[in-house]
Amino acid sequence: MNEKIDNGRTGMARRDHPTGIYVGRRRMGHGLRLAIFSSVLVLPLAFFMALKPTSARVVWEQFARMIEFKGTGRIATPARTAAVDVNLAALPPQAQAVFLLKETVNDYEAGSGKLLSQMESWRGELTMTPQLTSLLDSGLNSPDLRVRAAAIEMELVAYDLPKTRESSDLLIERIANDPAGRSWALWMLGAIGNRGIEPEQALRTLIQYSHDADEKTRFWAVEGMSLLGTDATIPPLLDIFRNDPSLEVRERAGSALAQSGMLTKQQRLAAVPALMSLGEDPSLDSNTRNWTYQALREITGARFGTNPMDWREWWAENANR
Repeated sequence: MNEKIDNGRTGMARRDHPTGIYVGRRRMGHGLRLAIFSSVLVLPLAFFMALKPTSARVVWEQFARMIEFKGTGRIATPARTAAVDVNLAALPPQAQAVFLLKETVNDYEAGSGKLLSQMESWRGELTMTPQLTSLLDSGLNSPDLRVRAAAIEMELVAYDLPKTRESSDLLIERIANDPAGRSWALWMLGAIGNRGIEPEQALRTLIQYSHDADEKTRFWAVEGMSLLGTDATIPPLLDIFRNDPSLEVRERAGSALAQSGMLTKQQRLAAVPALMSLGEDPSLDSNTRNWTYQALREITGARFGTNPMDWREWWAENANR
């Protein structure tokens, strides 16, 4: 059976235990959160409309258009977003975050400035509604690495996870002592490490758990490495891609090298010689071999098949360009 690397993120699974790192902090279910969120917004707006019906109606219509929940999960086009003249100051933090994140996902240049400048004011004020979750996953899947970085910053704000060494230490403590929250903490450790908080310590921990007996733990350790995105993540990802006993874990490591996560184009190109050697390994299983050549195509843009000589000749001509 031939399979392709799945470069889409498995974002929802990382929210299996989305309670944050602080003891006693708990998140409500999506339905209850949405009901409370809606009631909190509707009551003050209803009161405002009683006082100033004309002005309030304009605010409400803008707001209703902006937060409309789409069953398909589609993101509005840049043209539609630009057509709505939203007074952000009149909206609550959740609505501001959704609007500016949507703008940033659609057009980084248009939305990122306001998003990044206002993020910290939303800390402790956001909940992981289905709409915010969908937008974050879209951002993390964006072809623009700057959008992915902005989505990571938003995840840290949404979970009220400060960019400090204490946060990194607390995540590592949770990984060690809370099996139910381990997947989430491994992912967030990679995220906070990507933002410059103790990346070496994060990598040591992620490598440690990438050898865990539990397949799910290894999978999310790989996801954490993918997010971390440092030069030092490439050798362990290549090792996992070659040797992990789980087909799913190997696939995620291949995806991290090829396209997903936070490695730059130059970092991915640095993995090309090792991937070419891997493709020539006669002991490699067929799925991993096919993934190897798919990764080479995605990294380089070249469209060769599985003939090692084609890749060697192309690389000899293009490696220094």
